[in-house]
Amino acid sequence: MRLKPVPEPPDSLDDLRAFQRAVPLVPGSTDDCCARLRERRGLSDRQTANDWLAFLRALGLVRETPRGFVRTDTEPTPDRVREGLREGVLLVPEALAALRDASLADPLTPDDLFAATRESVPRHDRARDPNWEATWRERADRLLRWLALVDLAEEIEAGEAGEESEAGEESEESEAEKSGISETSSVAYIVGDAT
Repeated sequence: MRLKPVPEPPDSLDDLRAFQRAVPLVPGSTDDCCARLRERRGLSDRQTANDWLAFLRALGLVRETPRGFVRTDTEPTPDRVREGLREGVLLVPEALAALRDASLADPLTPDDLFAATRESVPRHDRARDPNWEATWRERADRLLRWLALVDLAEEIEAGEAGEESEAGEESEESEAEKSGISETSSVAYIVGDAT
């Protein structure tokens, strides 16, 4: 089973280790673990802590026991995180396929990833969230940044990539701009060295 939550990526795997260490060694309930994550990592609310708990589980850094959640002995190495992303996080295989098709001339943006995976967004998420498109666009952005953190993607400036428009012509507005939705990021991605 692949899990949906994709929290804001940390700056480094050392920071990820700190999130893992905020989960107890002795099994604790979801509420206890979320309270510890909030307290020790300064998270704003329980939902954010719950997303982190699920994500750490997807990466194999936390496991659920009959008595509650417990951190594992597994170190959050680049290989471990790459494996956890590939095997445990929803839409990672699709993101990696899109990255393999991307190039410096045509890099993958978060909006491109959202467009490529839009039909895979679970129906119940669409039904319960009136802003599901914005929510899943932001998730695509975070997911690409996680992939870049472990070298499955390489970040490039979107403005530097691609072909320039013909001389004298203004570039066309993107579909997102036309519909009043702001672009998620000015950053784009190509496949990383670790794929």
